[in-house]
Amino acid sequence: MIAKKREVPLTILKLEALLRRLPLQHPKRVLAERDLAKRNAGFKGEESVDIRFNSLPEKEYFIFHDLCLNNGTYNFQMDSLIISRNFALITEVKNIAGTLYFDRTFNQLIRILNDKEEGFPDPILQMKRQQRELVSWLEDEKFTTLPTEYLVIISNPSTLIKLKSGYSREYEKIIHSADLENKIKELENKYSKEAISQKEFKKLSRILLREHSPHDPNILDIYSIPREDILTGVICPTCSHFPIIRKNGFWLCPSCNTASVDAHIQGVRDYFLLIKPSLTSAELRKFLHVDSRHTATRILKSMELSSEGAPKNRTYFQPPH
Repeated sequence: MIAKKREVPLTILKLEALLRRLPLQHPKRVLAERDLAKRNAGFKGEESVDIRFNSLPEKEYFIFHDLCLNNGTYNFQMDSLIISRNFALITEVKNIAGTLYFDRTFNQLIRILNDKEEGFPDPILQMKRQQRELVSWLEDEKFTTLPTEYLVIISNPSTLIKLKSGYSREYEKIIHSADLENKIKELENKYSKEAISQKEFKKLSRILLREHSPHDPNILDIYSIPREDILTGVICPTCSHFPIIRKNGFWLCPSCNTASVDAHIQGVRDYFLLIKPSLTSAELRKFLHVDSRHTATRILKSMELSSEGAPKNRTYFQPPH
């Protein structure tokens, strides 16, 4: 069964918010646009493979998408983790078109597309590192008997996979998504004996969900963008003009004449994604260009956000992703 479903990653949501509020001529805009395109392609690749996971027997497997655990020092994230009573399997999806050469000599992935070569980190090294982290985590949680495996899944069916040099059996772990079910069958045959009991199986699932810690990067720090560079105000939901103005309980766009009662919602979400996960009435007034303290308070209350503090100094918090 799907114990943890796949959601749009926070990094994508933050990049989208950043591009909504970054000036068109900003020097970091092109880089952010390129990174968002890559991450969207990766996410679509992951979604395309999810249908393969859905075919696994629900009672025999727990599946966790975008699982992030802490090893005691730092977090490590897995595209998908599949656990059964017999083994655990980490998968990493690569949505890369063209011809892929896995060069064992220099531990790199070379993509050739339209006669152009481009280098990528070797995903096998990445997966070995994730496997070590997971094994260590399982040991800390007293699940030392559960074997671990990994697979690199190429989601684009037209992508050609080639080994450039130094063939190794570990590169048999690179597959197209259509081969996933066959590989899992091979693992079922390889690990035919139960490594953990049904009780331990369910306990491990609960611990994995409890210990999940979502990756929440500070997007402004990543791109070294000062907070002052972020455009403020409410954005028109129709034509993206901003800032639009508030009048008689409506947000009015001077460019396309759209009238909206809730255009501020995206603005509040952008604040949480870009600035910080808490917000006061005074901070909202400044960010969304709201003159009235009472209007700002009504906006925050209408969004049913969790809050704390006295009414005049209340702090409102970002809802769970």
